[in-house]
Amino acid sequence: MNKQQLASRIWESANNMRSKIEANEYKDYILGFIFYKFLSDKEETNLRKDGWNEDNLKEYLKEENTDIVKNCQNKNGYFISYNNLFSTWLKKGNEFDVSDVRDALSAFTRLVGKDYQKLFEKIFDTLDTGLSKLGDNSGTQTKAIRSLIELINPIPMDGKQGYDVLGFIYEYLIGMFAANAGKKAGEFYTPHEVSLVMSQIVANHLKDRDEIEIYDPTSGSGSLLINIGQSIAKYLKDKDKIKYYVQELKENTYSLTRMNLIMRGIKPANIVARNGDTLAEDWPYFEDGHKETTYEFLSVDAVVSNPPYSQRWEPKEDPRFSNYGVAPKTKADYAFLLHDLYHLKQDGIMTIVLPHGVLFRGNEEGNIRRNLIELDNIDAIIGLPANIFFGTGIPTIIMVLKKKKNDSNILFVDASKDFIKVGKNNKLRACDIKKIVDVVVERKTIEKYSRIVSKEEIRKNDYNLNIPRYVDSSEKADSYDLYASMFGGIPNYEIDECVDCWSAFPSLKSEIFEDILEGYSQVKTDDVQKTILDNLEVKQFISEFEWEFSTLGDELKEILIEKYNQINIQKCESEIADNIFKRLEKLPLLNKYDAYQILDDNWQQISIDIEMLQSDGLNISRAVDPNMVTKKKDNKEVEVQNGWVGRIIPFWLIHNTILKEQAGKIKNMVLRLEEISGLYIEKIESLTEEEKEEIVYLLNDENDAFVNAKITSYVKSTTKNPNLICYTCHQTIVEVGELLEEEKTLKKQIKSDSSNLEALTKKTIENLSNTEIKSLLFEKWISPLMKSLKTLPNIIINNLQTRLVKLSKKYENTFIDINKEISTSERHLVKMIDDLNGEEYDLIALKELQKILGGE
Repeated sequence: MNKQQLASRIWESANNMRSKIEANEYKDYILGFIFYKFLSDKEETNLRKDGWNEDNLKEYLKEENTDIVKNCQNKNGYFISYNNLFSTWLKKGNEFDVSDVRDALSAFTRLVGKDYQKLFEKIFDTLDTGLSKLGDNSGTQTKAIRSLIELINPIPMDGKQGYDVLGFIYEYLIGMFAANAGKKAGEFYTPHEVSLVMSQIVANHLKDRDEIEIYDPTSGSGSLLINIGQSIAKYLKDKDKIKYYVQELKENTYSLTRMNLIMRGIKPANIVARNGDTLAEDWPYFEDGHKETTYEFLSVDAVVSNPPYSQRWEPKEDPRFSNYGVAPKTKADYAFLLHDLYHLKQDGIMTIVLPHGVLFRGNEEGNIRRNLIELDNIDAIIGLPANIFFGTGIPTIIMVLKKKKNDSNILFVDASKDFIKVGKNNKLRACDIKKIVDVVVERKTIEKYSRIVSKEEIRKNDYNLNIPRYVDSSEKADSYDLYASMFGGIPNYEIDECVDCWSAFPSLKSEIFEDILEGYSQVKTDDVQKTILDNLEVKQFISEFEWEFSTLGDELKEILIEKYNQINIQKCESEIADNIFKRLEKLPLLNKYDAYQILDDNWQQISIDIEMLQSDGLNISRAVDPNMVTKKKDNKEVEVQNGWVGRIIPFWLIHNTILKEQAGKIKNMVLRLEEISGLYIEKIESLTEEEKEEIVYLLNDENDAFVNAKITSYVKSTTKNPNLICYTCHQTIVEVGELLEEEKTLKKQIKSDSSNLEALTKKTIENLSNTEIKSLLFEKWISPLMKSLKTLPNIIINNLQTRLVKLSKKYENTFIDINKEISTSERHLVKMIDDLNGEEYDLIALKELQKILGGE
């Protein structure tokens, strides 16, 4: 399984296991066990690299061997004895007990290295104290824990794929638990897409630095900080040159953030973590009892945070708030912001997520906002879609701030309209993220999306930063031209709203429209789409597009397939995107963000495959694994094998290429089966009601389907007398019987051939040549990408066609035409009333209605 499949499987199984335990609590157990497995496997892997075998581990990896303990503490920061290894728990089988976990966690706390005490302090407390919630007694707790450790055991943790699989699964589980944790999700999780926006903006600002320090004062799970680090690492030669400062109030979440950072392969020496109240105590990180000599003011290159929104706090005079003001006690939003800004270097950058209200609320917040603007600290404000965070639907923003800016202007971005709906939440797409980051980094103005606003304009608005004051992203109201509504025709000014298309295709406008009087036109073609496609300039546009992209497939083959082992996966997508963007620059109308979304949709699978290829070489493409599925047996869910699945090369790809003939044969038989199903219906529908009555005993209760067993019995019967049944009915039943036999034979043949095809496909994959593998990877990765990219011109043409058809129909029915129809209908109704009979008073009323309809 690839990392996505493994993560999905673990989540599904874990969610089924958790019984009545809330998702927010259960996450602490499963993530805690994953972390313990990571630490245990790391120690064991390091020892085996040093030449230790199973016998050595069993005999010498003990607490009483002090030299070994110190060696492990110096290398890893901790020591785990053989009896407490995760792998030993698994080996114990039925002898494993919940007490083994309690003993191991207690020993771990006791045997942490001196220099790592703060980093690992109380890191397993939430797991240890929560074990009792996994069952009512020792037996049920043991059973639940055994299921958990067996579930997470397949997660690779040996660093072979650079911690990527482990990190991906951990992040995936945190996200899924957040989606199921309701309002509590906000305590520990920033949606991945929002995190990416913040991280990429920060990374671009810091890309030329050799060493970087980053800080999150409300770290939650640590995912935001990790994404920042990963984005910055794209530009750094040595990822160990990033230092992480972490601060979190809630103890269980504080453990979560430390686990997450440590498991990403970040050196413990580069993690400085603190469990404390950000607002109450700032950053008092120092050695106990040695504050005077060990405390240093924290000043970092980047601060990122997603603090709790509008939280109550105890205001206080503090150096952090001097020159700005103190936030009100009912809303700590600006207190968090000023805390972040206080710890920023002069050339640093910070991004913070805040509720929309900070942009316009008055009093103390208004004063702080004015001071931030006058001191030129606010660089950009990004409006996000509503309902993008788990547990809250309130509108939020990302504010980008600096201590030292190049100008006093502020960039406003309204990204609130760009998203997709996923379940109950809205989600930023890859193209939305890319667009936001590009606009902020390049400080671009885009109509109805972004605008650079001067300090003078903001002053005139009394320092109100509400985004709609500066960026109008609302859709244009659909207005109607009075003359065209009355007499028909299409106003030329509405046609000219497609000016971008008329500029790209100058002759197209006159091929579709003709003047009917000054300022008004009408459509002169019966087929707008055909006219567009037949236009020479449109054809030229499509040809130029195809020419620009004609070499991309071969270039991607060279980069992704021939040199897969040389790819920096984190950078590669951006490099390919830049390649695509350069080709699009020469073509009008095309939206580069549509192209980017296509690339990203395909890149998800490509990058997963490349990770495995880089880890295990091209030979991994020949791997075929059991396809394990979950089925219910004796009211229990058990895993059983259901065929095979290619680890990188999917079976369907072999069926579409090398074994196309064999797969095609089965496909034709399946199509014939579907055809037979339709023929049964046709046979019944061809019968008259009288004929159906004659053979009713061969039909189901609804008389809309044959009963197979009865048909078969009739056909096989030697005593039937055709004279007792009409010839048509008899012939129909005989034909249905023949279809049933054919269907039975086909099903048997399909089952046999499918089984043979699966075995042949497995053998084919396992014996692929390197040339065949590369050809198949091209078909899996590059062909779908190229096919999707080639649809980009169609998007332009289809959108234009839709706009023009809508415009032509807008004034199709004029007021005069409608009025004529009404008058005609009224006249018909007046005549109809003359023919009515009824009660005296009803007829009097109808006569009065006739007068009204007749205009009297």
